[in-house]
Amino acid sequence: MSPLLLITFVLVLSTLAYWWGRKRAFALSVHPSASKMHSRPGYYGMLTALWCAIPSLLIVIVWQLAADPLLTNLAMKSVMAAKGNLSPDQMNLLVNDMRNLVSGSMAAREIDPLLQAAADRYISMHRISNMALSVVALAAALVAAYLVHARISPALRARNHVERVIEMMLSLCSILAVFITIGIVLSVLFESIRFFQQVPFFDFLFGLKWSPQMAMRADQAGSSGSFGAVPVLAGTFLISGIAMAIAVPFGLMSAVYLSEYAGPKFRTIAKPLLEILAGIPTVVYGFFAALVVAPWIRDLGVMTGLSVSSESALAAGLVMGIMIIPFVSSLSDDVINAVPQSMRDGSYGLGATKSETIKLVILPAALPGIVGSILLAVSRAIGETMIVVMAAGMAANLTLNPLQAVTTVTVQIVTLLVGDQEFDSPKTLVAFALGMLLFVVTLVLNVIALYVVRKYREEYE
Repeated sequence: MSPLLLITFVLVLSTLAYWWGRKRAFALSVHPSASKMHSRPGYYGMLTALWCAIPSLLIVIVWQLAADPLLTNLAMKSVMAAKGNLSPDQMNLLVNDMRNLVSGSMAAREIDPLLQAAADRYISMHRISNMALSVVALAAALVAAYLVHARISPALRARNHVERVIEMMLSLCSILAVFITIGIVLSVLFESIRFFQQVPFFDFLFGLKWSPQMAMRADQAGSSGSFGAVPVLAGTFLISGIAMAIAVPFGLMSAVYLSEYAGPKFRTIAKPLLEILAGIPTVVYGFFAALVVAPWIRDLGVMTGLSVSSESALAAGLVMGIMIIPFVSSLSDDVINAVPQSMRDGSYGLGATKSETIKLVILPAALPGIVGSILLAVSRAIGETMIVVMAAGMAANLTLNPLQAVTTVTVQIVTLLVGDQEFDSPKTLVAFALGMLLFVVTLVLNVIALYVVRKYREEYE
């Protein structure tokens, strides 16, 4: 039985265990000689289901983590003995060949009989391992469910046990999320440190030329290897600034109108239509920017005598701004609607008009949520790649002219990591340095936003 099918069986058993435990609790509660049950019947059923599922699922997880390395060592023991002393790289190569034979993806060439025998032995042991796992996991589920079912009584504090288990699961999810974040940051940081061991930190941070090409030979020309991040960072801020100049006013004014002025009929139609913009794939926006907006801007520039590149920051920024309008509008609308009606009534009672109430009462009260929506939109704009590739190009120009082609940090990261790359050259490691730089910039924006929100709350609370 495959692990996925086994997990499905365990979930089905836990569902049956829920109804089994719940039925026993009902029977005990209506028995004439029974005392009052501590918890509702559903909690007894949930406790039975949890003890049916959790031990067996833990067995499946641990078994899957430990089985593959163990089976690989057992299958490759005869090969290692026949080959003699091998380096770690040679051993890894043989293991990879054996795995390719197991998966059936070995290239068409002469196959080593020893490796073929090892692959056959691995497949046989893997089949036995899955059968044993199925027996052990299902037996654990049935035994655990039976033991909990037998313990169901009026004195059993089922609700307390269920809530404790759920609290532990929530805590585990929180801890896992924190460790994943730390792992992502450390993985990027370590590779960035490797890059800065080869390229000076200040040359990267303050360099004005971006040309991440390294020469393969000492006499090779045309590969300068300049890793100045300023042009890339400037292009990122330029496009994001144009996008936010479109998204923030339109999104915020749309939110104010929908929440304060629009009628219920118009709101029920306009709000879903506006949020459809967030569901359109970014590649569609990229096509729209490349085929419609960029030529239109270029033709308009020709009519006015301006020099406009076929790929420009203005085209990418305009389309990106349209794309992130729903992020500002929807979240701001929810925050404005959450402002208590009593604050509006108090403002009207003091003689303020609707517009004065919005400007002086509602928007200040909703400022923390509005700042959060704007920050989310900024993060979305900084992280966008497809629109920039198709509408702004990949030229690292250090310019503030929105009519010229520029590039962004995310585009360069994708460009540097596409294809077969060696992770020991500065050309590849600089992608991690760019990722770390982008992380620091986003962190600074978060700190600034928190400072603004905290200062505002101190003023109005």
